Amino acid sequence: MTTPVALLTAIGALVVGAVAGFLIARARARRVAARPVGPTVAELLERLIRSSNNGIVVLNRFGDLVLHNPRAYDLGLVRVNQADPRARKAAEQVVETDEPMEVDLSPLENRGRRQPEAVLGEVRPLGDGFTVVEAVDHSEAIRLEAVRRDFVANVSHELKTPVGAIALLTEAVLDAAEDVEEVRRFGSKILRESTRLGQLVTELIALSRLQGAERLPDLNVVEVDAVVREALGRTTLSAESAAITITTDAPSSLLIEGDRTLLVTALSNLLENAVAYSSAGSPVSISRRLADGMVEIAVTDRGIGIAEDEQQRVFERFYRADKARSRATGGTGLGLAIVKHVAANHGGSVGLWSRPGTGSTFTLRIPAHVRTEPADLARKAAPARPDMTPERTPRLVATGQELSSPDHGGNL
Repeated sequence: MTTPVALLTAIGALVVGAVAGFLIARARARRVAARPVGPTVAELLERLIRSSNNGIVVLNRFGDLVLHNPRAYDLGLVRVNQADPRARKAAEQVVETDEPMEVDLSPLENRGRRQPEAVLGEVRPLGDGFTVVEAVDHSEAIRLEAVRRDFVANVSHELKTPVGAIALLTEAVLDAAEDVEEVRRFGSKILRESTRLGQLVTELIALSRLQGAERLPDLNVVEVDAVVREALGRTTLSAESAAITITTDAPSSLLIEGDRTLLVTALSNLLENAVAYSSAGSPVSISRRLADGMVEIAVTDRGIGIAEDEQQRVFERFYRADKARSRATGGTGLGLAIVKHVAANHGGSVGLWSRPGTGSTFTLRIPAHVRTEPADLARKAAPARPDMTPERTPRLVATGQELSSPDHGGNL
């Protein structure tokens, strides 16, 4: 009797175990099926912290690092696995007061490369002795504010000079009202200063438009030869006054996409600059060519040239390589800055080669307009046939001579 009882007991235990195993497996399957697909909240928070553009550091009550993101290294908030001492000291105060506070975390020394200049951190309590330090880079805002201050100071200085001169000359005219020769002499000076003042205001307005204060006009297909002709027309008077002859290469038939008025202004500025910094009788030349999908318009002079350490600065607003000559010719110091912004707004650039005592070549580079020939248009419109050769790609049409200059395959 004991044997059957034991057997029944074993069978019962097996059945109970099987049922229990089935129920456990079923419950586990339900839990797996109920688990949401995708990252957990903790994983998302970690991704958020790591991808943040702000430096984030979590410290414990002893000031040790608990968590930080890569941006904290970039802003100097973390170095050699240690938080910035200023942040740690601020964190200690926050733990004691349980109130958030701001701390200046700007770099104390120059590390020899472009780095954040102004970093502001906010330290907040997290409870249980933990704090979070969030650092924000305000360097760009500081740089823009510095540029704005410099610009306002420069504009104030530049405007004050002709305005003051006009006021003094007007007093001189009133004092010499009986002397016709003196009135004529002072009147011509007033006219010159007022012209310079008007030119300065005009160029300031043009520069503000190019820098985004106003929307640029829509770009159209422009003939390079027409731009050259109009720019030459604007410069004829000043060139004749300086006894300088401007020569050009043959018409090129090149096309670009842009705003004709702005392009003429840019090229006129380059020509005026070449005339102003050249001695009487020296040549100035214009060249056009196509290179790597860019139309290059080069203006070459045999003037005083520009020193290498000044070649990058000549495109800054109000910068003059030769201040005495610029004053004498009525220059505003904005011409090359306008050229740079016109080129940038057309997706191009302006280059400079210069050597003191030899001369300079300024090259305006603008993307070329791809002109499709009528035969190509007809081929595109016609249905393709098996016996036809593959369709040609539109080609750029370019003719004309190349200027003998460093940018155009020769020497000055």
